[in-house]
Amino acid sequence: MKIPRPIAGRTHLNRRPHELAAFIAFGAALSAAAVVGVSWAAGFGAVVDRLRHVDANWLPLAVAAEVLAYVGYVLAYREVARVEDGPSLPHSRALALVATGFGVFIARGGFSVDLHAFRQEFVDDREARVRVLGLGALEYALLAPATCIVAILLLLDHVHQPGSGLTMPWAIAVPTGGVLALSALRLRDRLRGRHGWRDHVAQWLDSIHVIRQLFFKLEHAAGPIGTGIYWFGDIACLAFCLRAFEGHFPSVAPLLIGYATGYALTRRTLPFAGAGAVEALLPFALLWTGTPLAAAVTAVLAYRIVNFWLPIVPAAFGLRSLRAGIAS
Repeated sequence: MKIPRPIAGRTHLNRRPHELAAFIAFGAALSAAAVVGVSWAAGFGAVVDRLRHVDANWLPLAVAAEVLAYVGYVLAYREVARVEDGPSLPHSRALALVATGFGVFIARGGFSVDLHAFRQEFVDDREARVRVLGLGALEYALLAPATCIVAILLLLDHVHQPGSGLTMPWAIAVPTGGVLALSALRLRDRLRGRHGWRDHVAQWLDSIHVIRQLFFKLEHAAGPIGTGIYWFGDIACLAFCLRAFEGHFPSVAPLLIGYATGYALTRRTLPFAGAGAVEALLPFALLWTGTPLAAAVTAVLAYRIVNFWLPIVPAAFGLRSLRAGIAS
């Protein structure tokens, strides 16, 4: 049985309590500044009016949807590790890694946690990087094509909102990028083992190969299914929050366009899990798809409380679990 090797440079997992508290405070300050700024643009009176007339009965459903999203991500996470004869992570460890990676504790983003975790599981450091790249690619392998299809349908229907400035990039860039990526796979073996940028490109191409295995081998179906559950749960969470503050559910197509545009970078990609960035960008993306800005900013505030601030508790336990694993 392989013994996990020590990890260099894991200081972000060993932060002291006062450092973690400082990270949380900094993330809260970023989020608050973004909310205040967008509220100013929407009009403080309009925002307060939305808060007063919230239908809070929908918010528990938003919490339940986010729990479902986390379950889906754990499934996908384990499958990315397991594909191509990789290790089978225990559910508890995968849950700890997912929860910690989505937390505000990690200044460089959750993928740095994933990289350190996969370095423990794989003897080859390069393979660990490929898995992390594959995890990120798997997220977009479902969200981007779905958004592309919706954008094309909206363009064919000559829908004016969201406008073509929002839908056209999705309709063009996604299929173009997909064709280029799949075409480049034939260079994978030629670039592997080289140095510098060539090896970085080879690692990216290897991650695309990992994604292909997840989609085309039935025994790895939990990867795409888990990712689909994650996106469904997270988007449903936002939809329930919009229902609470706007009084009706948004249309699915504009919601998906707005969500994907405002979440061009995911929580695991952005520093501090996107604190401040998501609160600033997502309300305007929803505005461009037809949601009033006051409703958008209050809904995004509730959404971020559910999918970002409430999970700090399980993230703290996840961080503690990872520390215990490192110490042992």
